[in-house]
Amino acid sequence: MARESILVATLVELADNLVDNYDVIDILTVMSNRCVEAIDVDAAGVMLAMPGGELQFVASSSESMRVLELFQIQANEGPCVDCYAAGAPVLAKALAELEERWPRFAPRALAQGFRSVHCLPMRLRGRTIGALNLFSEAEGALDANDVVLAQGLADVATIAILQHQTSLNSKLLNDQLSNALNSRIIIEQAKGMVSQATTCDMDQAFARLRRYARDHNERLTDVATRIVDGTLVIGVLGS
Repeated sequence: MARESILVATLVELADNLVDNYDVIDILTVMSNRCVEAIDVDAAGVMLAMPGGELQFVASSSESMRVLELFQIQANEGPCVDCYAAGAPVLAKALAELEERWPRFAPRALAQGFRSVHCLPMRLRGRTIGALNLFSEAEGALDANDVVLAQGLADVATIAILQHQTSLNSKLLNDQLSNALNSRIIIEQAKGMVSQATTCDMDQAFARLRRYARDHNERLTDVATRIVDGTLVIGVLGS
């Protein structure tokens, strides 16, 4: 599929998910996957900030990316941490040259095969709520058009998350973000259970959960919750 077609399909898919009870994690997973499909990068991930300001992993294009994002949070260093703190893009064209800046994160990213990263803020009207990480296995900067495209997707996702800002008070908005991040824990539990029960990898387990949710018009978080509490049999997810 041509990049323009992927972009249009992504915007339609994001808009289709913007219902009253939309699933933030599903929206950001769509964005992460489409970034990999449409942009010259090998992995993408998203972090959101809790109401207290601490970053939390929310979505990624792969399991290896999820592990790296979690390590970045644990180490409290890396491009996404800097991007969120500054509310501005962070470009690392050669991670091998940045071990002094990120002594724990850079070696870990290099060990996982990544050589460069571009992080974009999820920012709207002066408020930064997180960051989009784009990792590549090759050194070098992203093409300027790729940066514009990725920032556009990040902006759409940011608007989606904050779309009720005018009608919700600050506490309810923070609760919405907190609930999304708490849902990530349930989803990870469900992924692990599906992976163990069906001897598939974590990426395949997540794909099965998403597919079942979409096929049955259910929220991803609700499906994961039912898997964890045993009210939904793993076998119905299919292969």
